[in-house]
Amino acid sequence: MEALLSVLTGIGVAAACGFRVFVPLLALGVAGRLGVLPLNDSFAVLLSVPALVALGTAAVLEVGAYYVPWLDNALDLAAAPAAVIAGVLASAATITDLPPVLSWGIAIIGGGGAAGLLHGATSLLRLKSSAATGGIANPVVSTGELLGALVTSALALLLPVVGALFVVAVLLWLVSQRKPNQGKSAT
Repeated sequence: MEALLSVLTGIGVAAACGFRVFVPLLALGVAGRLGVLPLNDSFAVLLSVPALVALGTAAVLEVGAYYVPWLDNALDLAAAPAAVIAGVLASAATITDLPPVLSWGIAIIGGGGAAGLLHGATSLLRLKSSAATGGIANPVVSTGELLGALVTSALALLLPVVGALFVVAVLLWLVSQRKPNQGKSAT
């Protein structure tokens, strides 16, 4: 059961990396430092003060940058691979009771996949916002993403099963926001 909870925690924190790259990693480091959850020994560096200061600085800069018009769309492109990598690392850091091959397989497929799916969905949402409002409504999207990163991280760290259900609900909602092609073709 403990192994399952560590996997759910990892995938939940990884999914939060799809909203923001550094906020979930900072939450993971703080939770590990406070003893809320054990981290894989290979990721003990996340518990160090220099790492927490670096992650905190990066998180503040990332959050602020997403409020700059048009820079937010450019960041979405650059953050796509970073979100997947952060998701893999966040998952791997939390999975402590499984063999390394299995841990890394789950981290790459589950963690990287969850981060990539959420990042892709929120990037599309921001593109739709930019197209519809000329970017004026993008700060609302950025605020929603920040709240998503905070809530998803907190749920994954404190209530892993609830966190996993929350991630599924958010993904379903984001997918439902896609309007299917009405089948109209140019004639």
